Amino acid sequence: MIKLAGLIPLLPLIGFAIIGLGGKKLSKTIVSSIGCGSVLLAFALALGIFFQLHGHAQDVRVMDWIVTGNMHVDLAFLIDPLSVQFLLIITGVGFLIHVYSTGYMKDDENYDRFFAYMNLFVFFMLLLVMGNNYVMMFVGWEGVGLCSYLLIGFWFKNTAYNNAARKAFIVNRIGDLGFLLGMILIYVTFGHLDFNHVFGRASEMSHDESAVLNTIGILLFIGACGKSAQIPLYTWLPDAMAGPTPVSALIHAATMVTAGIYMIARSGVIFAQAEIASEVVAIVGLLTALFAATIGLFQNDIKKVLAYSTVSQLGYMFLGLGVGAYTGAVFHVTTHAFFKACLFLCAGSVIHAMGGEQDIRRMDGLKKALPITHLTFLIATIAIAGIPPFSGFFSKDEILSHAYDHNKLYWMLGVIGSMLTAFYMFRLYFLTFGGKFRGTHDQEHHLHESPKSMTVPLMVLAALSLVGGFIGIPLMKNGHLLDKFLRPSLDGAYSKLLEPNIIHLQHELTLMGIAVAAAAAAIYFAYSIFVKSGFLPQETEAEMSKPQRVIYNKYYVDEFYDSIIRKPLDWSSDKLYRFFELRVVDSFVNGIGTAVKWSANSVRYLQAGNVGSYIFAMVIAVIAILLIKLF
Repeated sequence: MIKLAGLIPLLPLIGFAIIGLGGKKLSKTIVSSIGCGSVLLAFALALGIFFQLHGHAQDVRVMDWIVTGNMHVDLAFLIDPLSVQFLLIITGVGFLIHVYSTGYMKDDENYDRFFAYMNLFVFFMLLLVMGNNYVMMFVGWEGVGLCSYLLIGFWFKNTAYNNAARKAFIVNRIGDLGFLLGMILIYVTFGHLDFNHVFGRASEMSHDESAVLNTIGILLFIGACGKSAQIPLYTWLPDAMAGPTPVSALIHAATMVTAGIYMIARSGVIFAQAEIASEVVAIVGLLTALFAATIGLFQNDIKKVLAYSTVSQLGYMFLGLGVGAYTGAVFHVTTHAFFKACLFLCAGSVIHAMGGEQDIRRMDGLKKALPITHLTFLIATIAIAGIPPFSGFFSKDEILSHAYDHNKLYWMLGVIGSMLTAFYMFRLYFLTFGGKFRGTHDQEHHLHESPKSMTVPLMVLAALSLVGGFIGIPLMKNGHLLDKFLRPSLDGAYSKLLEPNIIHLQHELTLMGIAVAAAAAAIYFAYSIFVKSGFLPQETEAEMSKPQRVIYNKYYVDEFYDSIIRKPLDWSSDKLYRFFELRVVDSFVNGIGTAVKWSANSVRYLQAGNVGSYIFAMVIAVIAILLIKLF
């Protein structure tokens, strides 16, 4: 089965080719079958490999790819527990999102193009996590960037959506430059880009050589900040909500934003010896978690709230990676894929029922009209809020536990972020499903539950959000199934880390109790405000206090970037155009043209075709020659 690993990315690529070439000649039924079927088959293969792997890593070489000078890069796949874990997430959750899309996009005139892009997106993400070297990872990395641009701007007739797609593309290029420079430094340092070779050499390096590892780590992390939306490169992700909702679910749960987490976890051997780089990862992750959580408190667009929650949860994953909780970070990627995909698809179901309305101030009271959507949304909300025994509790607790061991302040700030998460997620839930309906009469008349093609994926994801955490219960170290599974891939990193202090069971239970009590208090606070008091968010900015207005406007970060980057660039471009382009370049080019034209006009008389002029010139020349000879 492992030898067939190459088929896993190939299947969605074939799906993309057939749907892309067939276009509108194919019926929607055939497009759906190919689009969903190719990802389902890939999931079945990944599942088969999972049962045959037994913790062993294996390279599946396809062919020589880049052979030039001393550089040799194979087209080969690395099949080990870490890559298989991501394969299952990408294809499993990706398949459910594909199925949901058959209902959500059924009336779209470009149904075939949508599924072609979705399959291409899955293909590049699979390539990213399966490559056995940094070059293949980078190809997948760039591919998902391209697909996000195509899918965010899917409804390209809307200028705002096109701008959002361009923003995502450009911001990601900044991060990609960091990744590219990191790759170059890896090659210069180790003479290779193959994972086994690089990590083998890195593990033998002494503490005195940590400077280069720190530099590599920080450059790679800059790349991760772009793809996984961390400070200061997070601004593209909330705007990416412009795309169809299944795209948001795919980007936030199963593909693009997890790429940075995978890259850092895969490079764990480097980061485990790069203390400064790891500390940077932890601090940036923690700040992002808090920063995004505060913005989520005042957003009123149902998808925007979820988008900022993704940025915040990704911050927790980076916090885990930075403090050495590699298993915890991958664990949170897994549980987050379940509840975040569920939340986004529920949001799509709500938007579908509300006829396109996304403002939660125009909703409320949807509990009865959308019972399945309501229940699944509630389960996923409890999971992300960190309430036991739902999945998000276990994965977040594992990260916070390692953060406590690393730095008590990190743990305290992490708990505060967890409280904010619980508050804004239940604010979203209460304002969407509780109380009395606040939409228009037409919207109320139109309310209905989504078809089975949309609700069945919701139920599966909600079930996973409920029980998914049991694969990694932190208290049961001997029974931590996910840690046991991932350990062969992460052993190289763990062996380079300082042995963590063993937290006593009673102590760990106390930490858990504090985190759960804090989340529960935040939920009750949200209940008091939005249910008992019936408070509604302000309709206009003028009604908000100054601090609320600052947070509502996302701390004016976009405006700040606009002022210090875009406007100066536009100004300097305009000046360069007016001075250098028009006055220097154009004057130089036009001067050459004028000189050629003048000289041509001057000498054209030499070949005017007038015999008399030729004889006259000849006589003058003869006289001139005689004069030269005589004198």
